[in-house]
Amino acid sequence: MDAEEVQIESEAVLKAIEAQHGLLAERARGIFSFSYLAFQEYFTARKIVASHNLQALEQALAGLVSHITDAHWREIFLLTATMLRSADGLVQLMKQQIDALVAQDPYLQEFLTWASQKSRTIPTQPKDATVRSFYLALSRTPHVAPHFALASSLDQGMFLDAALDDLLLECAIDGSQDFAHIHSCGDALSHILGIVLDVGLYKSLQQLSNQFPNSRQNQERFELWWQTNYSTWSEQLKTTITNYRNINHQWQFSAEQQQVLQRYYDANQLLLDCLNSNCEVTATIRQEIEATLLLPQKELEDREWQ
Repeated sequence: MDAEEVQIESEAVLKAIEAQHGLLAERARGIFSFSYLAFQEYFTARKIVASHNLQALEQALAGLVSHITDAHWREIFLLTATMLRSADGLVQLMKQQIDALVAQDPYLQEFLTWASQKSRTIPTQPKDATVRSFYLALSRTPHVAPHFALASSLDQGMFLDAALDDLLLECAIDGSQDFAHIHSCGDALSHILGIVLDVGLYKSLQQLSNQFPNSRQNQERFELWWQTNYSTWSEQLKTTITNYRNINHQWQFSAEQQQVLQRYYDANQLLLDCLNSNCEVTATIRQEIEATLLLPQKELEDREWQ
């Protein structure tokens, strides 16, 4: 057939598929797309994997990784990872791209450094990256601290930090007109004392607990203490917790930094999802990536130098 006949036949095939199977849809005149996004995602991943040589594959993977913060590309990452004979190169490129998201912001690097320091204080079983993710989340969203209790129950230090963070949140609520709420802060502190192992922290918290008025005092005397002493007491509590547990730092992220952090979190989650799929990744690469998740740039560079 000549070119004109091919064009006519091709259009006829497209029209037949559109009319009979619903696989394709004409979105605009002469512009077709798949009716179901899954087909488009699959063929996109297939096109990347089917690159005709190593150089073309590297370019295709680099192009894919440039979309790591775009949620529309999530399934394509997962499909590509599972289609590749070896996903080592892809997950390494993803890791590099993710780390670059926060590499140039000193304040975000300080935030990651703090989380890394906290992870080194936990002597028990959780992986360092798991602990880092716990503290990054706890610092950004303290109002969900109670929900960390089950996740951190295997480690006394993480459980204590979640409880202390929740205590500070409770005590920060303006409950000056609520007698029951005021006492709930004192009760929470008493419960926390039961799980504190550090002698210095225990003594400091016990002193603060002793200063807290007894619930049997009448409401008038209690409110007088609240008005004259609570502000100082509350600051002492914050200082004690910060000094002993290195939490409750008042991180002040700009709107842009919050967006960057969210993209960074989501991209790390995508990387983990790829690693946990049926993709082929060598044990050495997997271990290295898991060990360096959520690390600040300086520690990444130190590891590379070592």
